[in-house]
Amino acid sequence: MTELNSLSGRIHVLDPRLANQIAAGEVVERPSSVTKELIENAIDAGSQRIEVEIEQGGARLIKVRDDGIGIGEQDLPLALARHATSKISSLEDLEGVSSLGFRGEALASISSVSRLELVSNADEDPRQGWRVVAEGRGMEARVTPAPHPRGTSVSVRDLFFNTPARRKFLRTEKTEFAHVEEAFRRQALSRYDIAWVLRHNQKVVHQLPPGNTPTARERRIASLLGKNFIEHARYIEREAGGLRLSGWVGLPTHSRSQADQQYFFVNGRVVRDRLVAHAVRQAYRDVLYNGRHPVFVLYLELDPDVVDVNVHPTKHEVRFRDGRMVHDFLYSSLHHCLAASKPTEEEPAASDTQANEVVEPTVSAEVEQPEPRWQQQGMPLSEGSDRHPGAERVRRFMQGYQALHPDHEETLLTPQPSPPGQRLAANEVREAPLAMPAHDATAAPPLGFALGQLHGVYILAQNAQGLVLVDMHAAHERIVYERMKNQLAAAKGIDTQPLLVPVSLAASRSEVATAESERDAIAQLGVELDVAGPETLLVRQLPALLAQADPEALVREMLEELARFGRTHQVEARIHELLSTMACHGSVRANRRLTLDEMNALLRDMERTERSDQCNHGRPTWTQMSMKALDRLFLRGQ
Repeated sequence: MTELNSLSGRIHVLDPRLANQIAAGEVVERPSSVTKELIENAIDAGSQRIEVEIEQGGARLIKVRDDGIGIGEQDLPLALARHATSKISSLEDLEGVSSLGFRGEALASISSVSRLELVSNADEDPRQGWRVVAEGRGMEARVTPAPHPRGTSVSVRDLFFNTPARRKFLRTEKTEFAHVEEAFRRQALSRYDIAWVLRHNQKVVHQLPPGNTPTARERRIASLLGKNFIEHARYIEREAGGLRLSGWVGLPTHSRSQADQQYFFVNGRVVRDRLVAHAVRQAYRDVLYNGRHPVFVLYLELDPDVVDVNVHPTKHEVRFRDGRMVHDFLYSSLHHCLAASKPTEEEPAASDTQANEVVEPTVSAEVEQPEPRWQQQGMPLSEGSDRHPGAERVRRFMQGYQALHPDHEETLLTPQPSPPGQRLAANEVREAPLAMPAHDATAAPPLGFALGQLHGVYILAQNAQGLVLVDMHAAHERIVYERMKNQLAAAKGIDTQPLLVPVSLAASRSEVATAESERDAIAQLGVELDVAGPETLLVRQLPALLAQADPEALVREMLEELARFGRTHQVEARIHELLSTMACHGSVRANRRLTLDEMNALLRDMERTERSDQCNHGRPTWTQMSMKALDRLFLRGQ
C-alpha cells in the first residue's frame, strides 16, 4: 500500500499505448463508434463509394473501404500517431472547421484497443499502395508495400482484445450490429452523392446508389427508414438570416413511441443538440399525441464560423454562437410547415414545396358576426360547459362562430339535437343540402360532400378518392381552438391581471440573474417579476387567462427555458392549454344530429383551418378509404 501511494504521488509521463487507451475511452465506446470514425475519415477523403463490412456485430471485424484520395507513403507513419491530422494547422482552421474529423485521435485510439491495419494508395496505379500497423508498447508504426486501388481500407479486428474489462460490456451480436447499422444510416443520410454498401457476415444489408435528385433522395430515405416515412412526411426548405433548413418533417399523425427516427444534421454532421430538440418539441406542441415522438430528417446549413463543433470528443454536440436566432429560425420554420397540415386537393411533391424565407403563421382578425342561434336562445355550448370556470370566456371567443360553404353563402353550424321524431324548421336551413355532383365526381373539394352521420359521432363523406370518415367532435375542437388562438393573437397583446398579494419565490442566484437579464422578455409575456433580494423573486402580475395558475411553477419553468435556450414558450403553452380545454367544452358533442348543410360547413372549415388533420390532443380528425381499398375489402375484381 505504501508503494502504491508513493507511486501515485509522483508525476510521470504515461506510456503511449496507455495514453491512447485512455483517449479511446472517450472515442471508442463500442463497434458503432469505431464505424462512425472510420466512415467520417472516408467522407473527408472525398470518396464517391464507401463499403462497410462487419463480422459478429463488429467485435470480430470492422472494415471500411473507400475510393478517396488515399494517403501517400511519406504520410503513413503519422496516420496512426496521436494528434496528427491533415485537416487543421492553426486556431483559425479549428474555429471554422468544415471537415468531419479533425482531432487526430481516432485512429491512434482505435489501434490501441484492437488489431488495426491501414492500407492506402494515393496513386492511380493499383499496383502501388502501402500498409501500416502500430506495434509494441510505444506503438511504433511499421510500413510495408501492399498493392491497393486508389483509396484506403481500414480493418479493425478483435476490438478490445487487450482490454477485457471493456469487452465484457459489449452486448449481443444482434444488438451491436443494430448500433452499427444506425451509425451507417446516419452517415448515408448525410451524403446522397456517395454510394454506400453495408455487409454483415458476408451478407449485403444495404446497397445504396448515389443520387442528388429529390426522387433519388426520397428513395434512399425509404430504403433506410421505410416507405411509411416518406408517405407521411412533408418536405421543407427555408432560408433566412444566413441559415438554411431543408429536409423532411413527419406529419403529426405519423409519430413513434420512441425518438428513433430523428436525424438532424448541421453542415453535414449529425448532431444531438438540446436547443434543436427543444425547438422541434415546441413546434409539435399541440399537434402531437401525448407521449409520442415526431420523425424528421433535417439539414441545417450555416457559416462554419458561427458554430463550434469542437465541444465533445465524439463531435455529437455543437454550440451555436447565436443560439437564440437558431432556435427561433427552427421553431418558426417547423411551426409554419406543420400549420399547413390540413386537407388539400393534392399533397405537393417535395420539389414543389419550397420557400426562400421564413414566414410566421398568418393571423387574421375575426370580423364581427351575428350571435349563433344556440347562444341567442340561451342554450349552453355543451353539456356541463356552464360548470366549467371558463364558460363565459368560451362564449366570448365563440361569438360569431360560423362556417361558410364553398360559394361563400352563410350557413350556421348548429350543434344541438333535434327533438326525437321532429324535423328542423324550414327556415333553419338557408339552402338545400349539398350533394356530390353526379356528373363530375372529381369536382368535389378535398373532404368531399357529406352523406350522413354514423351514430351521431362520425361524418361520412364522399370525395373523388372514395370514402372520408370524420370525427366531428375532434374536427370541430381544432377549428374552435385555432379560431380562439387567432382571436387572441389579433388582440396584439396579452391581458394582464395584478396579483392581490405578490407571490414570493426562493430562487437560486442563477435564476435571479436570468430574471434580471431577461426582464424585458418576461414583461412581454405579461409576467411582472421583481428581484427582492439576492435569492428572492416577487411575482406581481400574470396574464389574465392564467390568473388561477401556479405562479411558482410557471415562473421557474420560464426561467429555466430562458437560461438554457434564450426563449420560453411556457406562457404561450399554458394559455393554449386553457384555450384547448375551453375549445373542447365548446365544440360539437357526440350524438348531436347535424343536417347535411351543417356537416358540409364543418368539412369546409376543416379545409381552411391550420393543423386540422389533428385535434388539440394530437389525435387524427379524419381518415380516407380509397375505392381500391373498399374494393379489396369486398373482393371486387378478384
